[in-house]
Amino acid sequence: MAGWIMWMLAAGVLVALELFSTTFYLLMVAIGFTVGGVAALVGLDIEWQFLIAALVVVAATHILRRSKFGRRTKVHAERDPNVNLDIGQSLVVDQWRYEPGTAGVADLYAARAKYRGAMWDVELAPSAIAQSGLYVIYEIRGSCLIVGNAQSKR
Repeated sequence: MAGWIMWMLAAGVLVALELFSTTFYLLMVAIGFTVGGVAALVGLDIEWQFLIAALVVVAATHILRRSKFGRRTKVHAERDPNVNLDIGQSLVVDQWRYEPGTAGVADLYAARAKYRGAMWDVELAPSAIAQSGLYVIYEIRGSCLIVGNAQSKR
């Protein structure tokens, strides 16, 4: 079997494996293998085929790492509505209590409110105003809801 066919079969296998991993890195290696197959089809020696394939893999991987697809985005699960469906939901807070901070802890407004049939601890987001009324959940820390005013959604 010709060398270029082996390169293309290996590239095809890597593309199929990429469909399961969804990281794009196997796709970069498959691109390198395809270029190696083209080098074999042109008639270059096996050493040149491997060298060209390796250079293309390194270059493609470097380009991928610098693109937005190769960069990991740090998502805070406590603020991500894709992780917690309660974020963005509304609740009513009847009364706030002021809790002065101690030992380097900031002052905050806290309350207890009924949400989804249970009583929850509620803290006011730094940019929100403490008054009774409707609030939107911005973040969840443990069993504490961090809320902001409904009319001033972030």
